[in-house]
Amino acid sequence: MSHKSRAYTTTHARSGVGDQLPDIECWENQFPGYTIELVFPEFTSVCPKTGLPDFGTLKIRYAPGRWCLETKSLKMYLNAFRDLGIFTENVVNRVLASVVKCAKPRWAVVEGRFSARGGIEARISATHGKVPREGL
Repeated sequence: MSHKSRAYTTTHARSGVGDQLPDIECWENQFPGYTIELVFPEFTSVCPKTGLPDFGTLKIRYAPGRWCLETKSLKMYLNAFRDLGIFTENVVNRVLASVVKCAKPRWAVVEGRFSARGGIEARISATHGKVPREGL
């Protein structure tokens, strides 16, 4: 199949990557040396080409440095993807970039497990920093 017959464009590929989303807030960490795992099982976004919804579970694991993610603002941030046209690969990488920008963790992993469409389930992960084996 040629690239022309797929009709995916640069606009599709970049869709949602730079759109405005709510800020994630952070609060000052009081303890060193632990890991946080946050699971968001009701994630939704929209395919930028077809307009069909993508459903999945996002998991964020990180070792806080000075800051921890505030979960209510994180929930509002993740819910803002609901009507955003963005590929699931870009979702995972964009969430990781936002977590790193806000919390500046020692390391972080964002995983997306997206429900099957057309018989294919997508599992995507992105990492920041040196993740210890137990963090994987």
